[in-house]
Amino acid sequence: MMPTVSVIIATYNYGRYVADAVESALGQTLGDLEIIIVDDGSTDDTPDVVRPFLHDRRVQYHPLDHGGQPAAKNAGIRLARAPAVAFLDADDLWLPTKLEKQVALLKTSSHAGVVYARRMLIDEQGRPLHYDQPTLYRGRVLKPMFRDNFVCFSSALIRRAVFDDVGMFDESLPLAIDYDLWLRVAKKHEFDYVDEPLVLYRTGHASLSRRTEERLFIADRIMKRFLTEYGGASALPPAVVRRARAETCYHIALARRGRSRWRALRWYLLALTWWPTCGPAWHGLASLPLPETVRRCLRMLLGRPADWAVRSPLSPDCPTSSARRLEVCSPRG
Repeated sequence: MMPTVSVIIATYNYGRYVADAVESALGQTLGDLEIIIVDDGSTDDTPDVVRPFLHDRRVQYHPLDHGGQPAAKNAGIRLARAPAVAFLDADDLWLPTKLEKQVALLKTSSHAGVVYARRMLIDEQGRPLHYDQPTLYRGRVLKPMFRDNFVCFSSALIRRAVFDDVGMFDESLPLAIDYDLWLRVAKKHEFDYVDEPLVLYRTGHASLSRRTEERLFIADRIMKRFLTEYGGASALPPAVVRRARAETCYHIALARRGRSRWRALRWYLLALTWWPTCGPAWHGLASLPLPETVRRCLRMLLGRPADWAVRSPLSPDCPTSSARRLEVCSPRG
């Protein structure tokens, strides 16, 4: 009998977390599901951790040679039998009613290709962290999605037919694979969400934060390709494109500045080329000649974070979207 939902858990060396993830999937109030664990060539104790769960007929385990997250997730999609596919990163957790509420919404929201939800943050040990809930969007979401990946990956429930329409994950991308997929989906399909936190998103343990510059360059590459190869240029207002490109250039400047202030110069200028009134880019450009200690002292005297890369709420003069596009929800181990 065909399950209602196929749950895909792609994992790589997350033996310390994957049992909790599987248990949170098995503990769903919607029991009509299959759980497809795709092991992307783990070298830790993942096989031993997963083995006890295989006594449940709903759980499958598929070990692969290490090929990266997009290949592992695509393998899970190919194995999925249900009309809806849910992704759960191996270090995240679901609350018990997550799938039940999303499936109900997917049935009533007939035009939606993706249903997602809010999340709560937890640390490495599973302790709750403070998190200000962001603005979410439903319906045709391409414009806000281009600027900000607001979909928590482990919250996504996707109609299986969507992959037939827009394709699967791009296996050439090492990072930001969800952002690339959501752009292609948002161009053709509507999104909807359950307006409550249904995912516990674990943070503070992965290595993504140490790859900021790489992630931002990949985001820039994804944006360019979407505009030129996937019809994004005709689907998006020019003002949205200019602002999003400026935000990405600004954050690349911040990342490059950490290693050499003058490496940031070109990217500040590119940000201003895209969006001439980008205040943070002007401030960053003006501060380049200042010694780092002087710059930090000035900002502290003004009551601002010492590091300009630290941003809290989004605002018209505070382009943090390009950082959120990658840091908030990208799939991990």
